[in-house]
Amino acid sequence: MPLPFRLDHINLWLLADGEGWTAVDCGYSTHPAREVWDRILAPGDGRRPVTRLMVTHCHPDHVGLAAWLAERCSVTPWMTEPEYLLARAVHQRAAGTGLAQMRELFLRHGLDPARCVAVNSPDEYYRRGVPQVPHAFCRLSDGDSIEIRGNAWRVIVGHGHSPAHASLYCERLGALISGDMVLPRITTNVSVWPMEPEADPLGQYLRSLERLAALPEGTIVLPSHGLPFRGLQDRITALRVHHAQRLERALEVCRQPRTAAQLLPELFGRDYHDEQLFFAMGEAIAHLNHLMHAGKLTRATDEAGSYRFARRSPPAPKEYA
Repeated sequence: MPLPFRLDHINLWLLADGEGWTAVDCGYSTHPAREVWDRILAPGDGRRPVTRLMVTHCHPDHVGLAAWLAERCSVTPWMTEPEYLLARAVHQRAAGTGLAQMRELFLRHGLDPARCVAVNSPDEYYRRGVPQVPHAFCRLSDGDSIEIRGNAWRVIVGHGHSPAHASLYCERLGALISGDMVLPRITTNVSVWPMEPEADPLGQYLRSLERLAALPEGTIVLPSHGLPFRGLQDRITALRVHHAQRLERALEVCRQPRTAAQLLPELFGRDYHDEQLFFAMGEAIAHLNHLMHAGKLTRATDEAGSYRFARRSPPAPKEYA
């Protein structure tokens, strides 16, 4: 399904289910995306209707057309409760989800006020891709078993990328619909958000990867971006190494007090002045928060009101008489 971004596609999955399809995710609301769905849903020999819609999480490329599909196909989307409620909150511009709060967070973490102009409004971006949130949902919970064409798909809820991301695993088929939790080439964005500025989403994400790594060798992974692949454990190992290297680099740079904004070129190899600044700042803060929660960094407020993180000094050796 096409996306109007640098990341130009999302994979949606259609699982044959009785006389219809169970669809997993639905795409960002654009005219080209609706045209693709029009072709899928057009009546004709061998065509199937969508009889069930499952949404992995609340990000706009996954939930964007959920309300449109729900109305057109007379279905109620299945989501975890935190994802549904966050979708409604962002869409309704609830406190803590808008541009002012995002810029305030980034300013507190050392971003120059002039550069905050490059941070686009998250709620406007969201409402473009999600013109309407479904008025109702069916709740998915961790460990639920969903029967699809005689096969049991187990819900595995993960955290860090979003509040309660639902991946789906079928033991009989040896298949994992991983959503955004594990991708074959790019790394999953893990960010701190204004409504929970002290959170440790990176710790949550790494713990979620441990659960997925326990799935059997040879599992075929059906990701939301990129091609299906095998080698889930190898990919998770690579992701762990990637984040460990970034954490080690952050520790090294923070031998002197640093803000998250100052870490951008150190962590990502370049500075940002475009729409990617939004994601880079959120991820830099996530790495610093993780180290702070682990007791490896301290945080203090400087004269300008910005947070600066510094490597914690080792305890002084004990003296014995």
